[in-house]
Amino acid sequence: MSTSIAQRIKPRLKDLGGLTVRRLLPAASMQMIGPFIFFDHFGPATFPPGEGMDVRPHPHIGLATVTYLFEGAILHRDSLGSEQLIRPGDVNWMTAGRGIVHSERTPAGIRAAGSPIHGLQTWVALPRTSEETAPAFFHHPATTLPRIESSGVQMRVIAGHAFGQRSPVATFSDTLYIAASLDAGASFVLPAEHEERGIYLIDGDVAVDGEPLLREHLAVFADGTPVEISARTNARLMLLGGEKMDGHRFIWWNFVSSSRERIEQAKRDWQEQRLGQVPGETEFIPLPEK
Repeated sequence: MSTSIAQRIKPRLKDLGGLTVRRLLPAASMQMIGPFIFFDHFGPATFPPGEGMDVRPHPHIGLATVTYLFEGAILHRDSLGSEQLIRPGDVNWMTAGRGIVHSERTPAGIRAAGSPIHGLQTWVALPRTSEETAPAFFHHPATTLPRIESSGVQMRVIAGHAFGQRSPVATFSDTLYIAASLDAGASFVLPAEHEERGIYLIDGDVAVDGEPLLREHLAVFADGTPVEISARTNARLMLLGGEKMDGHRFIWWNFVSSSRERIEQAKRDWQEQRLGQVPGETEFIPLPEK
């Protein structure tokens, strides 16, 4: 194994009502990379006419959700009254903090004809000092995110900073999150400016310091080592990481916290419907039995 790659994480496949999801984080060998504690890759898939995504209202605490699409559209609604359509290249950043409820659905306008869906859902753990912050929602159109282009490499800085560019997305800790496309034969060097770093290959043939990556696997880089990323074919990938989180986090269903007791409180709050309600929606998902 290359000394540039500390470990590799393979996806766990899940079928969420006909939509295939590849879950990379949390993994048995690693809970987080930087602040990223949850990493799902869904699609590519095409919904038949009349069908679509219907993630009913559900709660979160202690984290921020980050939605990023390659294809399709998702309508976000939350208990703050936010209603936002997200399209490819945009960023929806929802800070749950002390508690929020949201739903994610295929918009009615494209549901009738059928539509593609392909994207990433990640959760970012909040530092202990920010776990109980007020919930908030921010939308950042693709045109507002910094782009980096050079010699067959195109990057979009989704959150955090890299290569001298900083995203307008407000984060709670030092963060690296980039979507990159490489032409065949292109390469770039990722510096070691972030404490923890990983790479997820969506498609194409890519190597790190000459060692091939596995498609739809997450590779974690060794600390303090610049790495050369080179594409043998046209490729798409994600770079993620940042400052190491300040300790272990407990995860139960949609709740993340440094305190097991706080998660137990969130369970009670959801059962008693004290975490809020999405305006215009009446569905309620009971707590999982396990």
